[in-house]
Amino acid sequence: MTVDFGYKRAPSFRVATLSRTGAWDEKKLRGQFKTLMEWARKNHLRTGHWLFFEPDMRTFIAGVEVRGKAKGSGRIRLRTVPASTVASVIFDPDVVSPRVVYHGLNDWLRWQKKEKAIKKALSYREVYSGDPWSGPKVWAHTEIQVVVKK
Repeated sequence: MTVDFGYKRAPSFRVATLSRTGAWDEKKLRGQFKTLMEWARKNHLRTGHWLFFEPDMRTFIAGVEVRGKAKGSGRIRLRTVPASTVASVIFDPDVVSPRVVYHGLNDWLRWQKKEKAIKKALSYREVYSGDPWSGPKVWAHTEIQVVVKK
């Protein structure tokens, strides 16, 4: 499998989000996504991409793209992730370790900054075309995006 970094223009996403603070726990993250999907189904919303944000080492935000009119309820918030230029890499976590990909992406961005191709690397996010735990096809196309300022 080839893993390569590149720039692209990411579209804007209207996402329903649920955040949690604490230690990393995949079961809890899956629960967050499950809660979001149940909420979307209850509100008769079509869903799209699944997004995962980690703004700091102890905060984890699960997001599901929603299409249609909606209002947040309870702990679920609606946010618009603006269209932006991103550094992107698509890979299969069963073939290439995410740790290696993140490390390589960090080094590549550091080099791009040194070469003045970008000014700054901002936030990281993982983007999936659907439920990554539902089947190997979605999981095999894990995408990491880093918002960059050119």
